[in-house]
Amino acid sequence: MALAFDEYGRPYIILREQEQKTRLRGLDAQKANIAAGKAVARILRTSLGPKGMDKMLQSPDGDVIITNDGATILEQMDVDNQIAKLMVELSRSQDYEIGDGTTGVVVLAGALLEQAEKLLERGIHPIRIAEGYEVASRISFEHLEHIAHKFEFSAENIEPLIQTCMTTLSSKIVNRCKHSLAEIAVKAVLAVADLERRDVNLDLIKVEGKVGGRLEDTELIYGIVVDKDMSHPQMPKRIEDAKIAILTCPFEPPKPKTKHKVDIDTVEKFQKLRQQEQQYFDDMVQKCKDAGATLVICQWGFDDEANHLLMHRNLPAVRWVGGVELELIAIATGGRIVPRFQELTPEKLGSAGLVQEKSFGTTKDRMIYIEHCANSRAVTIFIRGGNKMMIEETKRSLHDALCVARNLIRNKSIVYGGGSAEIACSIAVDAAADKHPGVEQYAIRAFGEALDAIPMALAENSGLQPIETLSAVKAEQIKEKNSCCGIDCNDVGTNDMREQNVFETLIGKQQQILLATQVVKMILKIDDVITPSEY
Repeated sequence: MALAFDEYGRPYIILREQEQKTRLRGLDAQKANIAAGKAVARILRTSLGPKGMDKMLQSPDGDVIITNDGATILEQMDVDNQIAKLMVELSRSQDYEIGDGTTGVVVLAGALLEQAEKLLERGIHPIRIAEGYEVASRISFEHLEHIAHKFEFSAENIEPLIQTCMTTLSSKIVNRCKHSLAEIAVKAVLAVADLERRDVNLDLIKVEGKVGGRLEDTELIYGIVVDKDMSHPQMPKRIEDAKIAILTCPFEPPKPKTKHKVDIDTVEKFQKLRQQEQQYFDDMVQKCKDAGATLVICQWGFDDEANHLLMHRNLPAVRWVGGVELELIAIATGGRIVPRFQELTPEKLGSAGLVQEKSFGTTKDRMIYIEHCANSRAVTIFIRGGNKMMIEETKRSLHDALCVARNLIRNKSIVYGGGSAEIACSIAVDAAADKHPGVEQYAIRAFGEALDAIPMALAENSGLQPIETLSAVKAEQIKEKNSCCGIDCNDVGTNDMREQNVFETLIGKQQQILLATQVVKMILKIDDVITPSEY
C-alpha cells in the first residue's frame, strides 16, 4: 500500500497489485465480519444444553467424529474466514483455561455481534458500542460474584463435586450413566489433587479406551494401565508385591557407533563371538536379578535370546513401553528410570502391590494393570464402549468433567445453571443501564439482551416455546428475587435449579463473559478488510 498525491495535493492510496485484492471498508467491513461470526455461532447454537444435538464431522482422510463439544466441532471444521477463525480461537481458549462451556461462549459472542449489528444500523459508532459492552461485562462479572454460592466438600463428602460434574456430562452422549462417570472423574481428580496448594495436575490422570464392553464397564484404576502384554507367552500373568525395574536401555549387545567389520574365518571364532554375546545377556539379566527386580519394564525391544533368558530366569518383562507411560509408571510406583544396567540398584526399583495381565472378550487384546502402587498419585480411567467414536466422545466428555472438578478445587464458588446465571446478569445489566447517560446505555441494554440468547437457545433445543419460557422465568426471577430460576430443560416440573441440582463453576461463567466481550470488541474495531482475491 502506498500514499500518493494528485496535482491538487489531494492524497490517494495506491494498492499494490490491486486487481488481485478485494477491499471492504467502513460499515460494509463490519457487517461482513459480524455475518461471519454469527454464522459460526449459529452452527453451535443447536448443540447447547442437555437436549443439544450432536454434529458429525468427516475429516479429509475419512475419519468420522461425532461430538457436541464446541471446541472439538470448531477445531475439526475447516474455516477460511479470518473472523470465523477468531471464533474458533475463542472456543479453544475457553477450553484451555476452563475446559467446559466452549459452546456457550461462542453462542454468547454470536448474540453480542447480532445486537451490535442492530446498533450499527441505528448509526451508533462501533467504539461507543465496544465501550458499552465493556461496562456491561464488568457489571455482569461483579453480579456473578454476588449471586455465587460457596459450597464445602472434603475428601469424604464428594457429593457436591459429583453433582456439578453431572451437570457438565448431562449435555453429552454419555448422559445415561452420568452419575457413575462423574463419580469416576471426581475420584480421579481427588486422587491426584494437592488439596493444601489447591492444585491439580491433570497429566497424572491417564485416560485409556478399548472398544468392546458397555459404557457402564468404565472403571477407575488406582494405578497405570499399559496397552502391552508380557514379552513371552509363558511368563507369569500375575505378580504380587512386584519390584519393578524401569529401563530405557535395550536388552541387546552393545553396537559400536563406528562402522566395523568382523572377519570370522574359523568355527572357534564364531563360537567365541556367540559366547561373548550370551555373556552380555547373562550379565544384563543377572544385574536385574541382583537388584531384586521381579518385573522389568523396558522402553526398547529385546532379542529373542534375551527374551528366552528372561523367561528361564523367571524374570517377567514388558517391552516397547512409550516414554510418557514410563514416566507415569515411575511416578506411580516410586521408581527411578534407569538408563544403564550398571546403575541398577535396589533403591531405584518401583514397587506395586499387584501387576496383572488381563485379556478382553474373545479378541487377543491384552493389557497390563499395575495396581496398589506405593504412590497412588497417578491414576487411569479405563473406558469401554460399543465403538471407537463412542470412546473418543466419552474421552472428551470426561476431560470436561475432570476440568470442572479441578476448577472447583481451585475455587469453591458455583452459580446455578440452566441459564439462570445469564438471566440474573441480564436483569442486573438492564437495571444498571439507566444510570449511564449517553449513547453507551444502548450498548449496555443490548448486552443484557444478548445474555438472554443462552437461556433462549436452551429452551429452543429442549423443544419449549423459547420466548414464552424465557419471559416466564425472567418474571419469576424478578418477582421472587431468586437467581436460581432457570430453564427446565429436562421437564422435571420446577424452574428452581437448586432442586434440580444444576450447578456450574463461577470461574467458568465469568471467563465466558470476559472472553466473548473481548472478541466482540476486537471484531467491532475492524473497519477495513483487505484480502487477496481468489484466482
